[in-house]
Amino acid sequence: MNWMILPYKRYFEFRGRSRRREFWLFAVFCFGVSLAIVAVFGSPYGTWTGTSFSGGAQVSTTGSLLRGLFGLINLIPSVSVGVRRLHDIDRSGWWMLLYFVPVVGWLILLVFYCLDGTFGSNRYGYDPKGRGTASIFS
Repeated sequence: MNWMILPYKRYFEFRGRSRRREFWLFAVFCFGVSLAIVAVFGSPYGTWTGTSFSGGAQVSTTGSLLRGLFGLINLIPSVSVGVRRLHDIDRSGWWMLLYFVPVVGWLILLVFYCLDGTFGSNRYGYDPKGRGTASIFS
């Protein structure tokens, strides 16, 4: 549970590095809360046009406001954990601008977010997994 809320504790921290676990569990947490809001405040619908079926969920005004507020609250932590995740693979946080390139940029960032962090320290700080640290007993 601590990994999911760690980005809230590091709200405005754009320096340093974040592990994949912190990034992905925060993403799953945000997705789960959004899904729960839709489940509670939404109503399913379906439309048959004779040749195809389309469906989804219509969210009430309260649900839309809650999802909007939740998204607004998570904007800064999402960006900061994304920047720290890029720092973990020794990339600048400016790579986050790829979000503005549809599909191709998103796929590149997805690959970056799935990569393992650099072994040992890099220019953004120490390895959050503790790899590469010298010990007098090793």
